Amino acid sequence: MKAITLLGSTGSIGTQTLDIVENYPEKFRVVGLAAGKNIPLLAAQIRQFRPEIVAIAQADVFPQLLSQLKEAIADLSPQPIILIGKEGVVEVARYGDAETVVTGIVGCAGLLPTMAAIKAGKNIALANKETLIAGAPVVLPLMEKHGVDLFPADSEHSAIFQCLQGIPPGSLHKIILTASGGAFRDLPVEKLPEVTVKDALKHPNWSMGQKITIDSATLMNKGLEVIEAHYLFGLDYDHIEIVIHPQSIIHSLIELVDTSVLAQLGLPDMRLPLLYALSYPDRIATNWERLNLVKSGDLTFREPDHHKYPCMQLAYAAGRAGGTMPAVLNAANEQAVALFLKGGISFLEIAEMIEKTCDRHTTEHNLQPELEDILYADQWARETVAAMAGSPDMAF
Repeated sequence: MKAITLLGSTGSIGTQTLDIVENYPEKFRVVGLAAGKNIPLLAAQIRQFRPEIVAIAQADVFPQLLSQLKEAIADLSPQPIILIGKEGVVEVARYGDAETVVTGIVGCAGLLPTMAAIKAGKNIALANKETLIAGAPVVLPLMEKHGVDLFPADSEHSAIFQCLQGIPPGSLHKIILTASGGAFRDLPVEKLPEVTVKDALKHPNWSMGQKITIDSATLMNKGLEVIEAHYLFGLDYDHIEIVIHPQSIIHSLIELVDTSVLAQLGLPDMRLPLLYALSYPDRIATNWERLNLVKSGDLTFREPDHHKYPCMQLAYAAGRAGGTMPAVLNAANEQAVALFLKGGISFLEIAEMIEKTCDRHTTEHNLQPELEDILYADQWARETVAAMAGSPDMAF
């Protein structure tokens, strides 16, 4: 039985991970849970999975959350350790005998707890893109120092990881990341100035959190995945490609030096990459719906429209710049998306603000950052976007 800790337990990644634990209680047990502020769901999770330690990330800002949770689980025995704030999440990440920590916290908030887990010698099931996008210059050396493994838990990088099993070193030529195209893949670019938050949250294939759904609509999610793939698999940016694949059946592909192309296929279900990240190198039999190629019908591909999706090119440019630039790109995107979701900016202003922020960072760009440099760049980018939007008090 593998002991796991879950960061972001009430989000999309968290609930799907716990669905796996529920279905395979003989395979997995939960040591720790960390959540934001959804106390009713967190309390239900504690009752069902009985973790030893729990953190409420936002309870230092909203003290009532702690009292609500304690009241909701007052009859449980034994009681879990309950911590609050970002420090509490970090403590949960490094606590106890958990072998693997699933990092489902959205954004750069997942960086510090992930590093704490690595320092504690725990393997990482990575569902938080920003850990590598912003933090790769410090995270990768830390992983090597502590001898821990990182298993990608998102569908695209899991697909690449699966395709690479058994491939001899030096055989990988190209990575091909597939993209659904998001909510606006079939919308003419001329219509984008009119779209609303509600429109952008209508993903055609996947059920995900709000932030990643907006990233899918701008295709920034794929740009961020390009940077992540660079760090995960060691290819330069000229050999990482994006294609639009509306059916979301092929989750990504690799091209080998002999021109062979390998793909991983499956129905759009985030539980599959999560399960593989938790069970690797084993395969666990499931009773989930299976892919029927005849019913799936045609699998189609097309080149992404760079005029429609400018965020892709911004991500490639930031990745090639390296250093603190990917952290600035990521933080500017998080801030811009948050403002869009609150109605503070339009959809097209997301890319505009990211580009302006990255341009301003050029003079402060640090090619060999320490953790403090990355955290500073992250906060600077958020404040810069908020100020551009006329909302300096809304730097998330």
